[in-house]
Amino acid sequence: MSRVSAAVTWGLLGAWVVHDAEELATMAGWVRRARPRLERLYPGVPWERFELSQAQVNVAIGLMGGVMAGVSALGARTGGRSPVFQSVLAGFGLHGVVHLAQAAATRGYTPGVATAPVVVIPFSVWAWRRLRQAGVVAAPGRAGVAGLAALPLVVGGVHAAAHLLTRRRTKAPRVHDRWF
Repeated sequence: MSRVSAAVTWGLLGAWVVHDAEELATMAGWVRRARPRLERLYPGVPWERFELSQAQVNVAIGLMGGVMAGVSALGARTGGRSPVFQSVLAGFGLHGVVHLAQAAATRGYTPGVATAPVVVIPFSVWAWRRLRQAGVVAAPGRAGVAGLAALPLVVGGVHAAAHLLTRRRTKAPRVHDRWF
């Protein structure tokens, strides 16, 4: 068994940063611009629920960055053997495939699709090869299933938290502020 390099474990965080920089720069504006076209393509979808402010995107990506940093640290500490690290690595790679499918389904650019085929998927394939060469895993197998299952939960969770953290709170008028 050989040692897994930090390029594999911390590389997950690096690949995520490159990928999410694209999403950070494009997501909020894309949602606003693409909504009319998406409503025509898929009229049954409640597209108004997908509206994102730039603040919400910023917070969601920041929260996900914390998750990815923690997972990468766990991967580094365990030499890539952590089931959590392996599941997130598998989920990250599958996430790249989802980006390609989203772009195909929407018939155009979607945030993240530019870096999915050149960063996300190649890094994930490379990292799995390194884990196998080091004798850490045989194949993504169960980790891939766990990563795919956890992906919508984690992404949904960070977006829900970002929504709660960035929503505008209406200030109730105090009694002495009212005009009588």
